[in-house]
Amino acid sequence: MSKLLNSSRFNPQKFNRNQIVFYVIMIPIAIFMALPIVYLFVSAFKPLDELLEFPPKFFVRHITFQNFINLFEQSGSTGLPIYRYLINSIIVTSIVTVLSVILSSTAGYILSKKKFKMRKVLFEINTLSLMFVSCAVVIPRFLIISKIGIINTLFAHVLPLLAIPVGLFLIKQFIDEIPNELIEAAKIDGAGDFFIYLKIILPLIKPALITVAILAFQMAWNNVETSNLYVNKEEFQTFAYYLSTLTNNSNSIAGAGVSAAAALIIFVPNLVIFIFLQAQVMDTMAHSGIK
Repeated sequence: MSKLLNSSRFNPQKFNRNQIVFYVIMIPIAIFMALPIVYLFVSAFKPLDELLEFPPKFFVRHITFQNFINLFEQSGSTGLPIYRYLINSIIVTSIVTVLSVILSSTAGYILSKKKFKMRKVLFEINTLSLMFVSCAVVIPRFLIISKIGIINTLFAHVLPLLAIPVGLFLIKQFIDEIPNELIEAAKIDGAGDFFIYLKIILPLIKPALITVAILAFQMAWNNVETSNLYVNKEEFQTFAYYLSTLTNNSNSIAGAGVSAAAALIIFVPNLVIFIFLQAQVMDTMAHSGIK
């Protein structure tokens, strides 16, 4: 009974005056953490004189879209319009996101509910791979991509990003909580593995699938490494890589506005996706064994 009383006191269903202390603490922290995001937005709409003034001002006084106009008027060294790089990124990101979710969910289902030799070893290898940073596998990846002949193609962007060890880990831990009796009952009714995966497993692990989709999207959308290492032709390079070269090669003064607009364009899709789907991410972490 005392637990119920404490729960209703500190975590009430409706607003309670006992919550004021939490608001007093959390609201300033939330505002402080949001300041970099706000500054990123306002900087993209600042005219050049406001971007370069010292001491810098936080908010924009004269809103302008000239930074975005200058960005989209520029093109690559071969004359390709910026829209070509954007289309490449959309294609690559879409393929990587869809295939990563499919591969992670099917592998997670097999590792969680199927009994076979080396099952635990394979999962431990996947867990061990979480320790490796991307630069540690650059040479093996390049040798594989070169050997199968997809250098300077869009597939060179896709293949290195398909395997997401953390995605497999999250989905597998999520599927572990699905009762085996539910799957056995489906098999007794004549359901096959594909039906069980499609009609039972996927609906029950929707939060984990969305989390993996977010991770795959962010990894592919923000990726610069694949264009830098595996693609030399501009017509197959991505938007993130083009913007990175644009901001790096631009004059530090004249390119300040272009850099601010480019940073906002790269950031906005990630922010929008996380805002709408963050509840699913929190649900996944609560069920995955990550504390």
